[in-house]
Amino acid sequence: MIDQILDYNKSFVERKDYEQYLADKYPDKKLAVLSCMDTRLTELLPAALGLKNGDAKIIKNAGGLVISAFDSAMRSLIVAIYELGVEEIMVVAHSHCGACHMSFDHFRDQMTARGVTEETLSTIEKCGIDLHHWLEGFKDTPTSVRSTVDTIKTHPLIPNDVVVRGFIIDSVTGLLEEIQ
Repeated sequence: MIDQILDYNKSFVERKDYEQYLADKYPDKKLAVLSCMDTRLTELLPAALGLKNGDAKIIKNAGGLVISAFDSAMRSLIVAIYELGVEEIMVVAHSHCGACHMSFDHFRDQMTARGVTEETLSTIEKCGIDLHHWLEGFKDTPTSVRSTVDTIKTHPLIPNDVVVRGFIIDSVTGLLEEIQ
């Protein structure tokens, strides 16, 4: 698959198809969107939000979560604010998210089936990584959105004037529901 992508990429550049995507690194709408990496949202999310290339910084991860105050999603948001001029943040979870069912116990079985040893898992945990927390999903999407919004709003490095709001997008229609 990667070789096919590389062949396509060469043609893409030769045709100068990239020209339609030219944009500045600073988001035109001074907006960052934290959302799930779900493939259903790849084109639906920006289309449903009316965003075009260059309008916003879109940060994606499994579940659209901030799981700790100093994880990579939070780091990206802080960089977006201080380096790229972001003034508003949308946390956008989605309906029927697979992260609702994530658990380390589920992944543990899959990991060991693919060759990760119990010794490796034990070593990681001895290093202070709580794999149960790190790979845990959530049970209730609105509660998850509220928690992520709260973590961002109360972060000691987030300025008080940054607007942070949470939403759930319907994975089929793109309809947004604001979560208070």
